[in-house]
Amino acid sequence: MPDVVFTVDQARSMRDQAVPGHNRWHPDIPPAVTVRPDSTIRVECREWTDGQIGNNDSANDVRDVDLTHAHMLSGPIAIEGAEPGDLLVVDILDLGPVPQETGDKPGQGWGYTGIFAKQNGGGFLTDTFPDAYKAIWDFAGQKATSRHVPGVSYTGITHPGLFGTAPSHELLSRWNARERALIATDPDRVPALALPPLEESTLAGTATGDVAAAIARDGARTVPARENGGNHDIKNFTRGSRVFYPVHVPGALFSGGDLHFSQGDGEITFCGAIEMGGFIDFHVDLIKGGMATYGVTTNPILIPGNVEPQYSEYLTFIGIGVDHTTDTQLYNDATVAYRNACLNAVAYLEKFGYSGPQAYLLLGSAPIEGRVSGVVDIPNACCSLYLPTAIFDDDIRPSASGPVRRDRGSCAVSS
Repeated sequence: MPDVVFTVDQARSMRDQAVPGHNRWHPDIPPAVTVRPDSTIRVECREWTDGQIGNNDSANDVRDVDLTHAHMLSGPIAIEGAEPGDLLVVDILDLGPVPQETGDKPGQGWGYTGIFAKQNGGGFLTDTFPDAYKAIWDFAGQKATSRHVPGVSYTGITHPGLFGTAPSHELLSRWNARERALIATDPDRVPALALPPLEESTLAGTATGDVAAAIARDGARTVPARENGGNHDIKNFTRGSRVFYPVHVPGALFSGGDLHFSQGDGEITFCGAIEMGGFIDFHVDLIKGGMATYGVTTNPILIPGNVEPQYSEYLTFIGIGVDHTTDTQLYNDATVAYRNACLNAVAYLEKFGYSGPQAYLLLGSAPIEGRVSGVVDIPNACCSLYLPTAIFDDDIRPSASGPVRRDRGSCAVSS
């Protein structure tokens, strides 16, 4: 049994834990615990919104979720002897929902996928789906099923959405400057181009007084991935994975959470994974001076685990870098190409009786493969989305007999 170095009582807010976590990146957040290199540890995690989403048939909670609280991170965990320029070596040994618990918090036998409203975070297809929707997924071993998206069952690739090391003061200042510069190019955009520091709802671990005030004033929001790691949302970051994180501050100050039972490439609904609380077991070690030795100047390096479900047949949807709503040609735009591949998959699944929001929720949470297939054939980037056919109860492959259209009910909608 690994040493439990950060505990979470799922019945209590992260703010009310014996040792609270944090929801901003800042080098002055005090470590919750210090461990030695070559240690095996367990970290317990709260669901990323701190339990704002319920197991019910309304998406009002997704519509009204307060994102100023996100993400709830467990830590920081200091690694004895870690210095700027080292690489922190993290092996994922095990992870999953809250062990042996059922209850009303995500991870206690269930999780959720949400389509966030355009006015509150949005998503990859927010112009097509501007309103809030939700699907609840029940866990049975490695399988997930949903009363809100019937006719599908799949094996999840359980993984953490977010772990990383603390930034240095200099790196934090660079983040804030460049993101504020981006916001200034279109300050009234909905959804916003980026999320600057926000004092409201800041959780600064055990920091108090002037230190806590400085963290609230300057701490970086946790929504995007950055040079320290952060919110990668890489579905193959699972059991057996090894990650090499750059160390920017003494002790490394390793933190994270945002556990996912399953997710498709891109986490396209923004809350596109099956979100949950739970636990994760790590082995941690150091490569002294590893950043310079291996040329790691910006982002972590990942060796994925080898435990993803073995689906053998896919229906693949293709997208190109064209704005089809205005018939405008774009230049090698892989983002638009992948968006079009997703929209093509949604339109196809609608022929089988799924609503657009149900199909969108499915693509965000199921283990779809998203690939950049070509970025050299000007002017069109080409991206592809691989949808496993075996996750469906019905045969969804095209045939002369036509699609099997059924009444699929409804996902949870907002009033």
